[in-house]
Amino acid sequence: MIMSNTNIKKVRTSDLELKDRLVSIQRVTKVTKGGRTFTFSAIVVVGNEDGVVGFGLGKASEVQAAIAKGVEDAKKNLVKIPVLNGTIPHKQEFRYSGSLVMIRPAAPGTGVIAGGPMRAVLESAGVKNVLAKSKGSSNPHNLVKATFGALCELRDALSVARVRGISMDQVFNG
Repeated sequence: MIMSNTNIKKVRTSDLELKDRLVSIQRVTKVTKGGRTFTFSAIVVVGNEDGVVGFGLGKASEVQAAIAKGVEDAKKNLVKIPVLNGTIPHKQEFRYSGSLVMIRPAAPGTGVIAGGPMRAVLESAGVKNVLAKSKGSSNPHNLVKATFGALCELRDALSVARVRGISMDQVFNG
């Protein structure tokens, strides 16, 4: 799990209505002396589209079982992220392995300008207007983890004021 920031709030699934999105599914082959063994690997993102999001990886011999395991794993890794007026509070970059993602707040009406795996994470989190760019590796595993890491590092003005021990006015007028 990518949580470099200490202000991440873990969320319980008991009172949330979560929607899951399948990001990627891959057939994996293991070659043994007895022949080939085929299994499936699924990356799933779950969220309530109101600031709570999580991702998970499931592996099984059948597609549906892999997706179900991915959803269960994602529900164990839910975090709360700040979403202000349908966008993120500030620009953020994050690198995970070979993937670099950049997300920026956008004006109302812009929509989610992002590629496949990034779009799934941002929409599940409830972000309606954002500009996103991915550089480097386009591996869905790394893109999901990099996007999730960038969202986890976001901080709203209230939490910044609380950490610094100052009022909200001083945060902006500093």
